Amino acid sequence: MSWMRKNALWWAFGGAVAMAFAIWGTWQGVHYTSSTEFCLSCHSMRTVGEEYQTSIHFRNASGVRAECKDCHIPPGIVPTLLRKTEALNDLYHTFISPSIDTPEKFTAKRAELAQREWARMSANNSAACKSCHSYEAMDHGKQSTNAAAQMTAAAAKDSNCIDCHKGIAHHKPDMSSGFRDRFKQLQRQGETPSEATTLFSLGEKALTATAGSPAGKALLFPATEVRVLKKEGSNVQLEVTGWRESKGRGRVITQFMGKRVFSAVLDDSLMANVKILQTQVDPDSHQQWQQVSVTAWTSVQGLITSIAPVWEYSEQMLQSTCSACHSTPPTIRYTANGWIAGLKAMSTYYRLNPVEERTLLKYLQTHASDVPAPQ
Repeated sequence: MSWMRKNALWWAFGGAVAMAFAIWGTWQGVHYTSSTEFCLSCHSMRTVGEEYQTSIHFRNASGVRAECKDCHIPPGIVPTLLRKTEALNDLYHTFISPSIDTPEKFTAKRAELAQREWARMSANNSAACKSCHSYEAMDHGKQSTNAAAQMTAAAAKDSNCIDCHKGIAHHKPDMSSGFRDRFKQLQRQGETPSEATTLFSLGEKALTATAGSPAGKALLFPATEVRVLKKEGSNVQLEVTGWRESKGRGRVITQFMGKRVFSAVLDDSLMANVKILQTQVDPDSHQQWQQVSVTAWTSVQGLITSIAPVWEYSEQMLQSTCSACHSTPPTIRYTANGWIAGLKAMSTYYRLNPVEERTLLKYLQTHASDVPAPQ
């Protein structure tokens, strides 16, 4: 009996030692695979490694370096082990099915990888960032005026760091490919003439007084509802209904009374086609407005049967454009007129062509705080 008890004790001791070695070995493995040297040892990480080594997180005045794990592995034993488990997927895409093993593949997948990492950081409220950067430890008096204002507001809401601080250690991806591919799909859809009587413009379209006449300065703006009156070959006669100010030349047609949500701009050739439907006074500006309809001709291409795909494309453009720097603002942040200045203030930070910008602006305006939700 005594012999059996001693054997049991030795087995328990041996098991405890083996478990201790297993835990120690596992933790050493976690520690080693979390080192910057290990992270950058894969040739697929060469591009991001070079970007990191030119960033302020690698070399700065204070001499405090943020290693790869400091940003990409959240603090704590359990979050670390969970992140390591997720990283098994990286091994698959490195050794079995390489997906970023060339610079060209990495460039093509950069936006997807960045969005995945931003989402991971957002999910834990930027815990990795806040393990070094604490709102409570910030001295706003030593920050610039603009930084102090931004950080004070962020601290009050305990905001996600990654909402505003993208592109610090790595280059920001070009987020435009997704929504531009979607626009190409809509263009192909708009190449097929529809028999519907109510259509919506996909982009800007020239308007003329007669079918096939040379284009002047009259334009139909993106995402404008039109009624089809007549078709002649590749041309279609449309009716646009909207509002214009009673004072002035009356060439700008807006979607709503008192709101600068542009539907069309007319030239001299179309002024005779304008029909006044009613006159009202805008209760906010106390200015007199006329509801009008105007008939004009345009090409049959670029008109689709539903506004929903245009808004889906616009929402994708909003997400892609804004998320490169910060969280996407709600459309109700501004009024319809307020969005004109709101979007213009951000124009230096995004790269949209004029038609894309007008489409995005119209989406924001028609979903603004002072515009009733569509029924």
